[in-house]
Amino acid sequence: MEISGQVETTQPVNTTNDSFVTASSTVDESAESLAYQISLAVILSVITLATTLSNAFVIATISQSKKLQTPANFLIASLAITDLLVSILVMPICVLYTVIHTWTLGQVVCDIWLSSDITCCTASILHLCVIALDRYWAITDAVEYSKKRTPGRAAGMVATAWVIAISISLPPLFWRQVKAEEMTSCSVNTDHIFYTIYSTFGAFYIPTLLLIVLYGRIYVEARKRILKQSPKKVGKRLTSAHLVTNSPGSVASTTSLQCGRHDTPSSDTGSSTSENQVKVTVSDALLEKKRISAARERKATKTLGIILGAYIVCWLPFFIYTLVVATCDTCLNPELFDFFTWLGYLNSLINPIIYTMSNEDFKKAFHKLVRFRCCRS
Repeated sequence: MEISGQVETTQPVNTTNDSFVTASSTVDESAESLAYQISLAVILSVITLATTLSNAFVIATISQSKKLQTPANFLIASLAITDLLVSILVMPICVLYTVIHTWTLGQVVCDIWLSSDITCCTASILHLCVIALDRYWAITDAVEYSKKRTPGRAAGMVATAWVIAISISLPPLFWRQVKAEEMTSCSVNTDHIFYTIYSTFGAFYIPTLLLIVLYGRIYVEARKRILKQSPKKVGKRLTSAHLVTNSPGSVASTTSLQCGRHDTPSSDTGSSTSENQVKVTVSDALLEKKRISAARERKATKTLGIILGAYIVCWLPFFIYTLVVATCDTCLNPELFDFFTWLGYLNSLINPIIYTMSNEDFKKAFHKLVRFRCCRS
């Protein structure tokens, strides 16, 4: 009986201890969850703010510098406006939704947010195609395209990108039905597999294929121009030919170019020269210009590679995952989906940084704008 009595008196104590341990662990988990949510909210808010400021500075820089107001930079400004819309209309709401994982803003806001998300992100991707197409025409058909490269043509290309983006974002609005259980979540209905294929291919896979083809052709053409302008080939390309008369005293430092021979130095001491010899003056200024041009071509080619690489790294995981989820209901992982979504949004922050840091004119205009703002304040 004593043993039984001991057992009966100690059992409630163990239950109390277990309850206390459970309560303590619950409090710890809640504290960790709150700390995680706060940290996540801060990180995502910083990304959103940085995206807004970087794109706003690109727009302000182009608008304040007349030197940068060209059709090509008009396309870059339009891309910055599109990415700015992503940071204003899409990312702030996504911060809230990602942190609390519950939709609390109602059906109407959900529809507007999803439409803005699809439209702006697709338009941003299509802007990269427009810029690549403009660059391709400029480098492969420079003479003819320089006549066609007008602000009106650029505006038409931008309008086309927006029309395609809107046509991809509108269909879900026509079949979406309000359901009570859906009010806690806001996402595109993936039950329509044909729309998923249409939207992913129209917004990513086809533009990506176009970008790869265009950048490949641009790279090949740029390499050809770099090789043609290489300083190692010091021949006619690196000299400016000027006919020089044989009148006495009319000679300075010259070189004579003979048919079928390399350039050989000659001096004018009054002696007669062969009639089939042409005297040319080596132009250091032209040589320097050629070197600068070749360097710019290399830098432009490198920039295009960085842009394409960043774009694919940012958006490819999201669109692969979107197709997988559409065909596999059990494959959905909310945390992984959020990560891929924000990785795609990150491209809107990377775009202005790449274009600004890779262009000397942008750098100078940007620093000038910053100094001007600082002086005024």
